[in-house]
Amino acid sequence: METVEEVLQTVGKTVGMKDLTLGELMRVLILVLAGWLVIRLLTRMVDRLLERSKSVAAIKVYIRTTVKVFLWFLLALMLAGTLGIETTSIIAMLSVAGLAVSLALQNTLANLAGGLVLLVTKPFAVGDYVEADGISGAITAVGLAYTTFTTPDNKEIFVPNSQLSAVKIINYNVLGQRRMDLKFTASYDAATALVRTAIQEVLSDIPQILDDPAPAVYVSEYQASSIEYLVRLWTLSADYWDTYYRIIEEVRESFARHGVEMTYDHLNVHLVEK
Repeated sequence: METVEEVLQTVGKTVGMKDLTLGELMRVLILVLAGWLVIRLLTRMVDRLLERSKSVAAIKVYIRTTVKVFLWFLLALMLAGTLGIETTSIIAMLSVAGLAVSLALQNTLANLAGGLVLLVTKPFAVGDYVEADGISGAITAVGLAYTTFTTPDNKEIFVPNSQLSAVKIINYNVLGQRRMDLKFTASYDAATALVRTAIQEVLSDIPQILDDPAPAVYVSEYQASSIEYLVRLWTLSADYWDTYYRIIEEVRESFARHGVEMTYDHLNVHLVEK
């Protein structure tokens, strides 16, 4: 009957390891146990650091997994060296394989890197209305590879994160309030005070308009056939478009009630008889 050492030598020859004695096997087992304890300790330290940092809260699971895989890989290399397995060729083979995979998946890896950047910097969140690279819509999902936009006409657009992380992003919701600038034209015959009264009458009837800062009406430009008035007000981001269209509609009716003519560009042609 074979002894334990003979069995270990047979297994070692099979997998290409050096001959192991019982004492060396015990050292390997101790190394595995010590490595496992160190990995647990380091993983807990990483968890504590991640809990303190709110900026990486969205990707802490991915960071923890990456650190854990890296530590186990280091332990595996240490064990391979202890067992007499040639690690140089293994590392070289993994490097070549990693290079081949990165070249084949470079677009995917770029999207993943962009997703990590977006999750850390947080330029937008789900529910925000965003404009980026000519695309406008509400954010419905933020993934590692793609971000999903839902447009006002109910279309879903999946944008690669590598594209979003490299362009200018306009977030209309993050500050909670938006300023609205509207321009209306009135005839030179209409008194400025009358035009201002007609506009402010509309603004006072819309509860979505914020009192602070208070809405204001200014004369902004003297045009060829009309005077331009600038209306400046603030509203909540969620109420912006409803307020916008309501003002556009009701100002016209208010002008009609107060006898204010909304002029438009026109051309007078005079025929001269010879």
